[in-house]
Amino acid sequence: MISEETVLLLIEEKVEGSANFLVSLKISVDNVIDILMDGDDGFSIQDCMDLNRYLNKKLDRDIEDYNLRVSSPGLDQPFMVRRQYYKNIDRDVKVELNDASTIEGKLVEVDDDKITVRTRVKERIEGRKAKHWVETDHEIEYPTIQSTKVIISFN
Repeated sequence: MISEETVLLLIEEKVEGSANFLVSLKISVDNVIDILMDGDDGFSIQDCMDLNRYLNKKLDRDIEDYNLRVSSPGLDQPFMVRRQYYKNIDRDVKVELNDASTIEGKLVEVDDDKITVRTRVKERIEGRKAKHWVETDHEIEYPTIQSTKVIISFN
């Protein structure tokens, strides 16, 4: 079986110095290698093909047969690594928390301990007739997050 460490080193060698990064690497017992990649500016089909070709050159099918699949996460997939949070600053996200509650808003800040999501709702303010927009920043620590996804809008 091809080792995860071998494939990981090859991926790191290929993407070193670029805006691309590994999201997920899984190798099954029958040598199916599933690689999920992303990039700060996206990970195109051409990027997938380039990495696939690179790995096929570096791995030897004569020594050990394998099936290689390289892809990028879809917009409907939850974030799997912190770098995806940084990449999606200023986008609308839906954060599902461990207590089953959700927060939907704009991802405005990311650091090593937490994210900040800004919500915007119309509320009636005392002493005024019309409702006004009220923005609230919610600081959410990573351990309390169940999943986070980008909200896709077609505006």
